[in-house]
Amino acid sequence: MIILTAQVALIAAVCWPVFRLMGRDYDAAVMSGGLCGFMLGTTANAMANMEAPVDRYGPAPRAFLVVPMVGAFFIDFINAVIITVCLNLWS
Repeated sequence: MIILTAQVALIAAVCWPVFRLMGRDYDAAVMSGGLCGFMLGTTANAMANMEAPVDRYGPAPRAFLVVPMVGAFFIDFINAVIITVCLNLWS
């Protein structure tokens, strides 16, 4: 329970400033939901978190363009670089 509480607190502490930095509009809210999904797991979680408000309140095309690109592609490239550097340093 302590770890779950800490994780929820960290997600709230990170997503609230992201919402404010992204412009405090509908797209920012959907992007913040996507960030919460990434923090809880994978790109699929992010897309599911973004689908919920979009199904109810309407489309957010900018959010659906930005979040999957950043989450799926850029993070994969950065992870590959970090893993390669760590393997070279520790081998």
